[in-house]
Amino acid sequence: MVLDVAAMTQQSFSFSDLTPDLLLDALDSVGVYAESGLLALNSYENRVYQFKADDGARYVAKFYRPQRWTNEQIQEEHDFTLELADQEIPVAAPIVFSGETLTHFKGHRFTLFPSMGGRQYEVDNIDQLEWVGRYLGRIHNIGKSKSFVHRPTMSLDEYLYQPRKILENADFIPDYLKKTFFSDLDLLIKELDQRWHSDWQSIRLHGDCHPGNILWRDGPLFVDLDDARNGPAVQDLWMLLNGDRNEQLAQLDTLLEAYTEFSDFNPKELQLIEPLRGLRMVHYMAWLAKRWQDPAFPRAFPWFADAKYWEGQVLSFKEQLATLNEPPLQLMPQW
Repeated sequence: MVLDVAAMTQQSFSFSDLTPDLLLDALDSVGVYAESGLLALNSYENRVYQFKADDGARYVAKFYRPQRWTNEQIQEEHDFTLELADQEIPVAAPIVFSGETLTHFKGHRFTLFPSMGGRQYEVDNIDQLEWVGRYLGRIHNIGKSKSFVHRPTMSLDEYLYQPRKILENADFIPDYLKKTFFSDLDLLIKELDQRWHSDWQSIRLHGDCHPGNILWRDGPLFVDLDDARNGPAVQDLWMLLNGDRNEQLAQLDTLLEAYTEFSDFNPKELQLIEPLRGLRMVHYMAWLAKRWQDPAFPRAFPWFADAKYWEGQVLSFKEQLATLNEPPLQLMPQW
């Protein structure tokens, strides 16, 4: 595979023509008429707006970033979400208009969702973690019934090697730090490569199941499946763990006891928790670099262009290398 890094880092953006008039005309095209103003929500990859329609219903409109997902990949996300909703799993599912969930309007693609509020998921609440574990077991039980055809499968190429090339061709890392930065990054990549294994079943995942993508409303509500892909089940579990090692062990025990009421879990996947954390670390830096020409990114992440950020990443590499050399989290004896 030939990677055009220049194209990835200098990608053009076309959100500039997403004017209020165009937004309203797009909504009108599916027979939805905004009564309130369009409130921009925190979303950097896409453009997302909340509003109230003239019929009193509240909606969220999501306008997709051009050149990121193909129509087929977006449709797979929608179909998976609707499949989950049909099985009474609490997810924010797209609304169907004239048999379609994805609408095209003047060069833009958008989808409408019902506006579903909720409280913040409490990361230190064991009862809530247990609920989330049960629903993730149900999600994965459905997810393993078949694979995504158009969406990617998690790989080192996507999360390590392509990001390494993007960072190498970017101008953010200070000259005085480049040698140390890439030396330590390559040590981390080498360690991650050695610890990554393929002893896992590839299933359809939420893909980005961190606490910010779970709302609480008499139970969990899973939102934003924009990063849905094939991968190991543990990808949807490890970001729910926090605190020191003992706290994470207790959370893991609670999470998996609830999870396995509905879906089997391969304990060998626990060896991937710290490698996955390392992959996310490298991928995140490259994601910011790749999106920097979008005006929303310098406004939201001004520290990314600061030398202190890159100095901190060097320290993070060393810390993650040390963590990778510690014993992986293990299940309690009853497992």
